[in-house]
Amino acid sequence: MSEKRRSRWYFGGLSSSAAACITHPLDLIKVHLQTQHEVRMRMVGMTMSVVQREGVLALYSGLSASLCRQMTYSLSRFAIYETVSDQMKDRTHGPMPFYQKVLLGLVGGFAGGFIGTPADMVNVRMQNDVKVPLELRRNYAHALDGLFRVWKEEGMKKLFSGATMASSRGALVTVGQLACYDQAKQLVLGTGAMQDNILTHFLASLIAGGCATVLCQPLDVLKTRLMNSKGEYVGLLHCVRDTAKLGPNAFYKGLVPAGIRLIPHTVLTFIFLEQLRTCCGIRIVT
Repeated sequence: MSEKRRSRWYFGGLSSSAAACITHPLDLIKVHLQTQHEVRMRMVGMTMSVVQREGVLALYSGLSASLCRQMTYSLSRFAIYETVSDQMKDRTHGPMPFYQKVLLGLVGGFAGGFIGTPADMVNVRMQNDVKVPLELRRNYAHALDGLFRVWKEEGMKKLFSGATMASSRGALVTVGQLACYDQAKQLVLGTGAMQDNILTHFLASLIAGGCATVLCQPLDVLKTRLMNSKGEYVGLLHCVRDTAKLGPNAFYKGLVPAGIRLIPHTVLTFIFLEQLRTCCGIRIVT
């Protein structure tokens, strides 16, 4: 008889929240870079600009909204992916084929992206507030205040502004992160050269983070522009056309800071997740 551990449905949300606490400044700088109407600053310049204007703590502006997003968006997609994946493994008594992991990632990510849209929009707005003039700032006190004010001042429909884009991005990120992590870990362990330990988790999550960054960057740029807009875009196609006028590279604006933010976040999330699974996961005796 052997024993293994499985994740509980909420472990993904906890792991992502812990990772977000560490990588939030990188996420904030990424949003600032993406919402520039023309490229004026790079990553280091934008970071210095924020710190000089508002102080070091401004790099953590919108942290409550970021955590709210992780406990809706990430919790949902991890819960769907892990739960269905475990059931499939029980049925087939072996790992899922990669195409099934991709399909499951698309479904789980799309659902999670939709559920997390309101918190995601407030997160973008709170992060972007730092760089706009005082008279134009929204000044949300925290995530719940932001959600309530958007609902009260702009209507329920506005809470789901950019939901299609956020859901599509969520689907691609989940394929890049969860499906690619599972596959990379399976391939690494299959070589027999490495054991199921933190080094394997690090390597697999590094690969997954790179895949997720490249897959989702164009949608991430469009989603950020839509959520931060004040009515200048009629819809998604209008946003696409307006962004395209800046050239093809505009869809990959902030790719380096996005990678610098998403790859560490992915690595930390899976390391925390694997440790939670090992220490507090559901015991399965086979």
